[in-house]
Amino acid sequence: QVHLVESGGGLVQPGGSLRLSCAAVGRSFTINTMGWYRQAPGKRRELVANIRSDGITNYADSMKGRFTISRDNAKNTADLQMNSLKPEDTAVYFCNADGYYRGYGSRNFDSWGQGTQVTVSS
Repeated sequence: QVHLVESGGGLVQPGGSLRLSCAAVGRSFTINTMGWYRQAPGKRRELVANIRSDGITNYADSMKGRFTISRDNAKNTADLQMNSLKPEDTAVYFCNADGYYRGYGSRNFDSWGQGTQVTVSS
């Protein structure tokens, strides 16, 4: 199994910044797409941003221009830089990675982290 380890969550004031990090841990795997999702209380989990192995990114409209996703393919890590944070950004943020196991043909995986809390409040 590929396990995702998240870090960087916390409490920040409106207008502040946070940087979330995600590291994929496992053996003999290749990640296709890595991304971040979030879920606020009473709301459905939604895509924040993701990034393909070729560097192509996809952002939700509300995050575009404020958040930036990046990855290091060699280290199997992905970061989410969050700027100009708003109270409505408060949520649990989950890392996601999909890919395949090398040496196992077409066997794929779709892994999720445990989530890290981001709270934006005065």
